[in-house]
Amino acid sequence: MEKKKYYITTAIAYTSRKPHIGNSYEIVLTDAIARFKRLQGYDVFFLTGTDEHGQKIEEYAKTAGVTPKEYVDKVSGEIREICDMLNTTYDKFIRTTDDYHEKCVQKIFKKLYDQGDIYKGSYEGHYCVPCESFFTDSQLVDGKCPDCGREVTNAKEEAYFLKLSKYQKRLEEHIEKNPDFIYPESRKKEMLNNFIKPGLQDLCVSRTSFKWGIPVTFDDKHVIYVWIDALSNYITALGYDPDGSSELYKKYWPADVHIIGKDIIRFHTIYWPIMLMALGEPLPKQVYGHPWLLFGEDKMSKSKGNVIYAEDLVKRFGVDAVRYYLLSEMPHAQDGSISYDTMIERFNSDLANTLGNLVNRTVAMVNKYFDGVLPCNTALEPVDDELKTLVSNAYKPFEQAMDTFHIADALDAVMSIAKRCNKYIDETMPWALAKDEEKKDRLSTVLYNLVESIRILAVLISPFMPETSKAIFAQLNTDITDYESVKTFGAIKEGAKVGTASPLFARIDAQKMIEEIKAETEAKIKAEQANNNKVKEAIEGVAQIGIDDFAKVELRVAEIKDCEHVKRAKKLLKLTLDDGTGKPRTVASGIAKWYEPEQLIGHKVIVVANLKPATLCGVESAGMILAGDCGEDDVKVVFVDSMPVGTKIR
Repeated sequence: MEKKKYYITTAIAYTSRKPHIGNSYEIVLTDAIARFKRLQGYDVFFLTGTDEHGQKIEEYAKTAGVTPKEYVDKVSGEIREICDMLNTTYDKFIRTTDDYHEKCVQKIFKKLYDQGDIYKGSYEGHYCVPCESFFTDSQLVDGKCPDCGREVTNAKEEAYFLKLSKYQKRLEEHIEKNPDFIYPESRKKEMLNNFIKPGLQDLCVSRTSFKWGIPVTFDDKHVIYVWIDALSNYITALGYDPDGSSELYKKYWPADVHIIGKDIIRFHTIYWPIMLMALGEPLPKQVYGHPWLLFGEDKMSKSKGNVIYAEDLVKRFGVDAVRYYLLSEMPHAQDGSISYDTMIERFNSDLANTLGNLVNRTVAMVNKYFDGVLPCNTALEPVDDELKTLVSNAYKPFEQAMDTFHIADALDAVMSIAKRCNKYIDETMPWALAKDEEKKDRLSTVLYNLVESIRILAVLISPFMPETSKAIFAQLNTDITDYESVKTFGAIKEGAKVGTASPLFARIDAQKMIEEIKAETEAKIKAEQANNNKVKEAIEGVAQIGIDDFAKVELRVAEIKDCEHVKRAKKLLKLTLDDGTGKPRTVASGIAKWYEPEQLIGHKVIVVANLKPATLCGVESAGMILAGDCGEDDVKVVFVDSMPVGTKIR
């Protein structure tokens, strides 16, 4: 019998920077679902990858002194390493710089243009650089980007547009007829009420202000903008082609589910379905917008200094413990949180105590009392039926939770087995039974029930903690690991021999680990303070001068083309300036406390152009920008946006 297919995807990660653990949650979540479907017997295709074009990447590469391709090669490699480190089982890793993808995207664009769904016009509105999105006045929130809350800049540009308005009614009807298309329900209401029903505006799908993108074949001034480029990955990865698609595409499309962050649900439930409608292709069956993983109460942000990376956690806790925390701590429709304190607490209570201790002492008792040979199951008591009923029915709430992406609830269903087994040990007291020879049959029954319960637990936990599952199977010395075997109690046969007991998770000394983390953090802060003192000396070390000395200072108007935080220096921003000389100028400025990079990009400032270069926190700074002390703890940069780049200030 042919297996049922299941096609699942993550959003492709943007290659601007190395992702933090909040970004990594999605790949672990998707992997758990993919593993579960394979466990059920599905033929699964699991896609992930990287989104590698755009203005931000072009600017980052320029600042780094490398080509855009060199830049994305590095970051894409880091992203793939994280996927592998977290033991994810993707079937394909697509990059939007892959040749086959670029060629297909060009064909898609041309097809939509030829049939009248894309037309040429011009755009005038507000542009958010971090989100790479245009907005109208009505879409702004308090004059800022409605998605990220940052400042926007005015922009006017020739562009091609996709006719979203043409397909609005059809999209509405599809969403109404397919109530699970946008999931959960709150996301569906948000899309319908806030975006679709008020009226869709046609979408800008090309750009002329940068070159790092896929060229429009019939108009080389334009590159294809992110929406058609990035979103098409879900079909190009399978071999879609407007001129004739592959058998792989015909087999797996439409996708069963796109797993994406809640912040990009508009793109996946409005732009993407309309693109597919225009192409005449089926729509994905479901789009699940998952919540965010926060650091404490805040969204992780490099600018806030609250970023945790996957390798930091894996180094301290191990891969499976990190996977367990990410999947068990995230509610279905609300943001989850992570901190070292809570992670240590959950590691010790759930993994070391509840799960690890259960497996260790059960296998140890079988070895101690029966020389490792699993005894018969004959001396039954009512408490056994209660245990066996819970364990053999655990797959029902587990399966229901997995099918509706309530992943934390699915893990709860699995861990309820471990908790019930520990309670069963307290109720039956096998160590006391072992002291009475007449109760040996009862002891054998208790231990059999524990071993079989742990085996079922190990099967169900395998999508979340695959290596832990394998370790449990090894200690039980069983190869009965199929999903069907969890639905009835008693798959392990009498006389089976268990393996050797070994701790699955060693308890963490919480105080010691927190002190180590604090010491590392303090060392970083001290290094930053030392560097910042150098910056302060450079900024404030100005003596009284005469008119002749002042005449030596060259002041120029320069435009801020790029800006980013400087590693290991909380107060520093690294600015890349165009001062009209034709050569980019890098300046390190101690204004990070008062400005985010996005607030500065595109503005014009006055730069001291003939200042002797100095290296600050690893950044060679060739100049200073003018700013004013406007009261206690308030600094404002002097903006001169009305002046041409290169203007000399006298």
